[in-house]
Amino acid sequence: MPSEASAKEGRFEILLGISNTFPIMRVLALDIGEKRIGVSISDELGITAQGLDTINRTKLDEDIEKIRRLVESAGITEIVVGLPLNLDGSEGLSAQKATGFAGILRRDLGVNVILWDERLSTVAAEKSLLEGDLSRRRRKQLRDQVAATLILQGYLESLSHPGAN
Repeated sequence: MPSEASAKEGRFEILLGISNTFPIMRVLALDIGEKRIGVSISDELGITAQGLDTINRTKLDEDIEKIRRLVESAGITEIVVGLPLNLDGSEGLSAQKATGFAGILRRDLGVNVILWDERLSTVAAEKSLLEGDLSRRRRKQLRDQVAATLILQGYLESLSHPGAN
């Protein structure tokens, strides 16, 4: 009996009329903050990123459990954690916290975890939300999710254009 992944690959073959199969790859990205974690997810081909959720932080073990449920329900194969480096590229306290959080995810969830330079992603997210003429309250709700989407899209683009970064 074929696996779910091979069945999905077969559907792409039929839909696209091609003989090669595409790998099914779901990537989750996290923008880790003190109060919230922005979450985005890739499409199954690993081409585009979409905002998924914003997790309001509680206790570390509860935060990890919420992420575990997302990983299991969506068939996540990899997690990208935003690494908030300083503008000069050095690691400050926030980057150290993100690195520690990534280590816990790696240990507890057993999936590949990538740290990804997220400098200015929150600033870019805020700018795009301002351009969308959203209220201050709505921008606050979406900022972390949009930042996670920008982080993930940058990572996905680096996979399709190696050496461009």
